[in-house]
Amino acid sequence: MSYEPPTPPAELPTDIVNTLNGYSSDQLQQVARYAEELAEHKAREARLKENSDEDEIDERPDDLPDDVPSKATITIKEINDNRYYYWQWRDGDKIRSQYKSPVNPDE
Repeated sequence: MSYEPPTPPAELPTDIVNTLNGYSSDQLQQVARYAEELAEHKAREARLKENSDEDEIDERPDDLPDDVPSKATITIKEINDNRYYYWQWRDGDKIRSQYKSPVNPDE
């Protein structure tokens, strides 16, 4: 480790650099943790916005019932050795399902 202070990124505004230089090592560690968490939060928010924008572009399938959201996907469930298609989607913390049809074994 060098005995010289680190060189701040050129993109970092001077007032932020000056403020950080006045902080103790404990305060800087807290700032570093907060900055990392904030960066992760903002990246996650950007991904969610991007995904929601993509969801809006998707067209609603023709065979999707009115009471099933357009974000639903088709899953296969096996019940008593029979296979069935179900619409499935997330509703808050819960996974919701609605029967679609039996799986055709010839497909």
